[in-house]
Amino acid sequence: MSRLPVPREDSFGSRLRSAAVAARVGLWLGVCFTICFATGLLSHYAQNVDHPIPFPTSPSWGYRLTQGLHVTTGTAAVPLLLVKLWAVYPKLFARPPRGLRRLAVEGLERASIAVLVATAIFQLASGLLNSAQWYPWAFSFRATHYALAWVAIGALVVHVAVKLPVIRAALGADVDDTALDRPSATRVGAVSRRGLLRTTWLAAGVAVLATAGSSVPLLRRVSVLGVRSGDGPGGVPVNKSARAAGVTASATSASYVLEVVVAGTTHRWSRDDLLALPQRTETLPIACVEGWSAEGTWTGVRLRDLLDLAGAPAGADVEVTSLQESGPFRVTRLQANFADDDRTLLALGLAGEPLSLDHGYPARVIAPNRPGVLQTKWVRRLEVLA
Repeated sequence: MSRLPVPREDSFGSRLRSAAVAARVGLWLGVCFTICFATGLLSHYAQNVDHPIPFPTSPSWGYRLTQGLHVTTGTAAVPLLLVKLWAVYPKLFARPPRGLRRLAVEGLERASIAVLVATAIFQLASGLLNSAQWYPWAFSFRATHYALAWVAIGALVVHVAVKLPVIRAALGADVDDTALDRPSATRVGAVSRRGLLRTTWLAAGVAVLATAGSSVPLLRRVSVLGVRSGDGPGGVPVNKSARAAGVTASATSASYVLEVVVAGTTHRWSRDDLLALPQRTETLPIACVEGWSAEGTWTGVRLRDLLDLAGAPAGADVEVTSLQESGPFRVTRLQANFADDDRTLLALGLAGEPLSLDHGYPARVIAPNRPGVLQTKWVRRLEVLA
């Protein structure tokens, strides 16, 4: 049985596979990775139970912006990464250099590329699957995505440090300059280098337009791949239905009461009791880690007013428990600055209508600048923590 010949570096003759192209695409890929990494860290911090530095409640749209940027830059990175890998592919078959120092640098470069490519592909693929809420794995997406983000950014830093002289030279010269080309890269392609770069920018732009409508309402009609269209009761999409959460019976039960626990004393309000309290209306966005967001006009009891009625002191965290019996966010912590914010509501209605069952009926938390997974639906209990 004959074996397929192993390609050599000099068997790739296209002038498009060049340092000039790789450096320019790599620059924007690095920008996308950096923004995606920074906004991912912010999202991870926002979801933590403890905040050594309080996560801000203003602007109310802050998390919506950063999480939209996170998913958008991650999506734009997909075509950029593919073109970058195509441009540097011949280097995979280059013979190792002679000399211990050059061999060490080459080895470090190849190791960083291997780690960077592997983690980048995993991060982008798993991130896109998370946006679609499809999890064909047994591990924790949040923990794994966070850990590998540090690995990816570390490999990126090493790679840039090793290749910095070449990157600077390539970016400082004209895109058609051949000084840094491989000796065998002499074949003119069907398009020019500028044409390839324009096509790459266009592909990244199309990828963004096809998905950004999940967080930018003006783009929803053209975002054919957006995971959330904005459809749903009150113009707010539904991530998890009452049926999926297993709360249909308990949420619609006539015996429902909200418990507010302060210093061991339990206070109880039925939904009718809550409706009899002074009602406030706030226009606040809800933004989820999958990248979608929508703005809603919520009506309900200001949470601080309810806590005052129960005799709860200001400046305390509140543990929020949902009627759902399981799930990683069945119990969440509302930090003190969110609990005390005038805009934080125990919402009973949306867009002038009673809260729908899938949006958290009989009551849900809605707070400014807070991840959607922490805007607890079907609230059963509020406990003020000492």
